[in-house]
Amino acid sequence: MKYLIVTGLSGAGKTACVRYLEDKGSFCMDNIPPVMLPKLLEAFETTHTRWQTVTIGVDARSGEFFDAHAVAQMIRELSRLGHSMETIFMEASDETLLARYKETRRDHPLCQEGLTLVEAIAEERLRLQPLRETADYVIDTTGISSRAMKKKLDENLGKMGDEEPPIRAEVMSFGFKRGLPRQADLVIDVRFLPNPFYIESMCRHTGLDPDVKEFVTDHPATQEFMKKWKDLLAFLIPCYREEGKHRLVIAVGCTGGVHRSVTIAEAIGAFLQEMGLPTEINHRDLLLEQARWNTPVEDGE
Repeated sequence: MKYLIVTGLSGAGKTACVRYLEDKGSFCMDNIPPVMLPKLLEAFETTHTRWQTVTIGVDARSGEFFDAHAVAQMIRELSRLGHSMETIFMEASDETLLARYKETRRDHPLCQEGLTLVEAIAEERLRLQPLRETADYVIDTTGISSRAMKKKLDENLGKMGDEEPPIRAEVMSFGFKRGLPRQADLVIDVRFLPNPFYIESMCRHTGLDPDVKEFVTDHPATQEFMKKWKDLLAFLIPCYREEGKHRLVIAVGCTGGVHRSVTIAEAIGAFLQEMGLPTEINHRDLLLEQARWNTPVEDGE
């Protein structure tokens, strides 16, 4: 197991770094008192886990628990004992750090010691010098975007354990009459397809039933539509992955969310699974509509 220690200047992007490494498949913990490191490593080494990389954020927020000299010495000792240890040090120019703190209006950790922001940045830079000198990677985030920072991390760290985790997909059917799913990245409207609801033998069936599925998928418009959507998804997914997207929610809607949208959502989900994407398929309004079918109608309704 590999252990990544993320440290550096407050405001230089440590939290963003930890979150990105978590998205890459690492088990992450932030703002851990350094004195806990040996016990944490012992726990991971004696417990069977699925993670190959553990990321631990340690920095000046730990207050009196944090001493850069002691942390650097502890990391060297843990490496000597056979643990795979690497340190990432995040930094930025004073001007960049000042601008970020003014933008977020948060206090620097060392301001609690009665220092001004300028003094706190200078003092922290001095205190952390032992860790910077022994770091395996120094990432300067001055004047770069979040995407550029992630690219720097990738260039330095390469692949961690397994291959880059694929985008996880969720495909849901829904009924427009109950509103759009707010979490959707892509919304597909299939109300242009012939509606089985108006065929008596299929009215109380769903898009999971063979007769409805056959009715929807055998229509020429459906076949042409699916071909175009598969081509579009095959184009979009590598682009999303390149941009660092890790979850894609596709919502397929028809009027009630029972017939057409259910069949098409199942077909799109199967296609994404064939592409190798871990895919969940759910039907938001299906059970609600079925329950409504079984609810007695009061006189006068």
